[in-house]
Amino acid sequence: SSATTLAVVGFVGAGLLPSEQAIAVIFGANVGTTATAWIVSTVGLKVNMSVFALPLVGTGAVVKLFTRGQRSALGSAVAGFGLVFVGIDVLQQGMNGIAASIDPRAFAMSGLGGRLALVGVGLAMTVVMQSSSAAVATTLTAVHSGAITLEHAAALAVGQNVGTTVTAIIAAVGGSAPARRVAAAHCAFNVGTGVIAVALLPAFVDVVERYVGDGGSSIALSAFHSAFNVLGVAVFLPFTAHLARFLERRIPERGAALTARLSRAGVGVPGVAVEAARATVVEAADRTLALAIRLLGGDVDERADDAERDALRVALRATREHLRAVRSDPTAPAIYRSHVSVLHAIDHLHRLVEALAESTNAARVAETPDIHAAAIALARSLGHEDAARRVADHRRSERASLLERTARGDLAPADAEAILEALRWVDRVGYHAWRARHHLASSEHGQPAGPAGVADAGPHRGDESFDAAR
Repeated sequence: SSATTLAVVGFVGAGLLPSEQAIAVIFGANVGTTATAWIVSTVGLKVNMSVFALPLVGTGAVVKLFTRGQRSALGSAVAGFGLVFVGIDVLQQGMNGIAASIDPRAFAMSGLGGRLALVGVGLAMTVVMQSSSAAVATTLTAVHSGAITLEHAAALAVGQNVGTTVTAIIAAVGGSAPARRVAAAHCAFNVGTGVIAVALLPAFVDVVERYVGDGGSSIALSAFHSAFNVLGVAVFLPFTAHLARFLERRIPERGAALTARLSRAGVGVPGVAVEAARATVVEAADRTLALAIRLLGGDVDERADDAERDALRVALRATREHLRAVRSDPTAPAIYRSHVSVLHAIDHLHRLVEALAESTNAARVAETPDIHAAAIALARSLGHEDAARRVADHRRSERASLLERTARGDLAPADAEAILEALRWVDRVGYHAWRARHHLASSEHGQPAGPAGVADAGPHRGDESFDAAR
C-alpha cells in the first residue's frame, strides 16, 4: 500500500489522476494490503520457510544479475518475495523465544485507554519499519506464538494501519496541492477507520473468533484486519466526492498555476515527471499561442502582455529545472522520446516568448497593410505546418520585392530593413509555434522528436523559419 500511495501521490501531483479517483485508489490499496496478512497467516506461519524461501531468493538473484529489462525486474520481484518469507521465518523463531518469557496478562487492557495505548504502539512500529505489512507480520508471529492475545494483536493492527499514513505524508511534503489533498484523504480514511475499529474492537474480535476461531489466532487476526478495512471503505466510499471538494477548499492551490503540476514527489519516477512537465508545457503553449494571436492581430496591451510573458518565462524556466533532475533511460523509448520532445518544445516556446517581446516589430506589423494581412492569416491557423510554410514563402517573395523597390529608389534602405525585420518576426512566430506544437504532439505518444532534416537548435536566425525544414 505504501508503494501504491507513493505512485498515486506522484500521479496526482503530475495532473495524471483527479483527486476523487486517487482517493478511491487509496481506499482500495488499504484493503489490498491486507492480503499480506493472509499470506503470512495461511502459508508463512504454517510451513517451514527455509524449504522454498532461500531457493526463491537465489533464483531471483541469478535472474536479476544475468538478465536485463523486464526479466531483470521479475528477478528482483521473485527475490524480494522470497526475502519476505525469510524475514517471517526469523520473526517466527524470535517470537517463540519471547513467548516463553512474556506473560500475556501484562498486556491486559483496561478499557479504552489500554486499547489506545496499544494502537499507539502499533503506529510506532509502522513508523519505524516504514511498512504496515511488516508490522502486521510481526504481530501475526507474536499472536501465533502466544506472546500476545488476539485482542491485543487486533489493537496493534489498528495502530499499524493508521501508521501507514506517514508514507503518504512524507511523499506529499513539498508537493503540489493535489498531492497534499490525497495525503490528507489517506490520513482521514485510515484515522476514521481506526476510530471505528477501536470503538467496535471487542465486538469485532468476538465475531471474528466465532466464525474463524477454528483457523487459529493468526487467521482470526487476518480476518479482523481485512474486515475493518472493508468496513472503512463501505463508510467512506459514498462520500468520496464530498471529501475531495472539502479538501480542495481546505488545501487551495498556491503559487503560479502553470507550475502546479511540477511536484518534487514525482521526480524519482521518470514517466510521471516527464508527463508532469509535458502537461505544464502544453498549458504554457496554449497561453503563448493565445498571446501570439492577439499580437499578430494588432491587439496590444503592454502591461498585460508583459505580465503574461513574465509568467510564461517563469513556467518554462521552472519546467527546465524540474526536468534537470530527471534521468530517462533510452531503453524505455516511449518515456525517453517524450522527454526529448518536451525539451524541444520548451526551447521553441522560450524563443517564441522572446520574439513576442519585440514590441517594435509587432507595431510595425500592425502599421504595414501587406504584413498585417499575412499576420492575420497566420493567426487563424497558428501552430500548423501549412501556416508556417505560407509565411516563409510570403517573406521570401516580399524580400525580393522590397529589395527591388529599394534599388529603384522607391523605398529608403532603413524603411526596407525595418519591414524585412517585421517580416522575419512574423516568420519566426509562425515557425516556433509550429515546431512547439509538433514536438508536443510527438511527446504525447512517445514518437521521435521530429523528421530528419529539420534543424531545432542553434542561436542563428536561419533555424527560426520554415526554411530550416527545407
